[in-house]
Amino acid sequence: MNTGLPETLQQPIDGLLEHLWLSEQLAHNTLEGYRRDLHKVGLRLHSAGHDWLSADATALAAAVFVADERPGSQARALSACKRLYGWLQEYGRRSDLPTEHLRAPKRGRHLPDIISEAQIDALLAAPDTDQRHGLRDKALLETLYATGLRVSEAAQLQLGELDLQRGLISTIGKGNKQRLVPLGEEAAHWLQRYLAESRPLLLQGRACDAVFVSQKKTGITRQLAWQLVSRYAAEAGIRHLSPHSLRHAFATHLVNHGADLRVVQLLLGHADIGTTQIYTHVANERLKQLVQEHHPRG
Repeated sequence: MNTGLPETLQQPIDGLLEHLWLSEQLAHNTLEGYRRDLHKVGLRLHSAGHDWLSADATALAAAVFVADERPGSQARALSACKRLYGWLQEYGRRSDLPTEHLRAPKRGRHLPDIISEAQIDALLAAPDTDQRHGLRDKALLETLYATGLRVSEAAQLQLGELDLQRGLISTIGKGNKQRLVPLGEEAAHWLQRYLAESRPLLLQGRACDAVFVSQKKTGITRQLAWQLVSRYAAEAGIRHLSPHSLRHAFATHLVNHGADLRVVQLLLGHADIGTTQIYTHVANERLKQLVQEHHPRG
């Protein structure tokens, strides 16, 4: 595959990714994120006459901290470069660490968009459940909102990980960590209907272990799940809604209704409670918004 990078720049990227896959068993999406960021920085180094072994801290900073890029993109690129140079040093290909004194730009706290429960109701009502695809899509949307699963977790969900009798889903999340997530009666009902009525018609006798299947008689892809959520959001009149927005809505609505933050952390599979705390800020922002809209002196 022609990546546009000379071998001196491409080979270290491939070597690092193989090392990370073998030693840390990182998820495919994580590895692809590293690949994209390193490829981007590698192209910039190449255009400036450098490669990974010749670039010093100044050259690397110029390739990472590009003025028209968002701080988050710069931070990801720097993180990928730190992994690469740590690996190069470990295997004796560089004696120094040009990333040692480089610091990621500070990012302001980004609050997820506030999705109201009324908007969620409109979204969940959008699929036509009299159609085989519509019934599948209804079950998928209900599952995403009821569980807070990442879109990749939902797309990869297997029949053996679904326990409708007990109303539980077992999923493998980031860091290869397993967690149990309750389904709730509504999602369990629509999953049961989909599995009995729609899934056999979509598969037409083909064997498949994936819960959510496509007309290709295989499991749906992450990309298809995104397209489906975007399509039904547009039909419901909701702008900029993604599968991750449903995950945010799941967590925010739990917090709004009094759920303990530690419980939400466990359900989302967050390693750090600090990541989950953003939903208390989202809830507070919603309260402020309601006061401004409805209080006579708001």
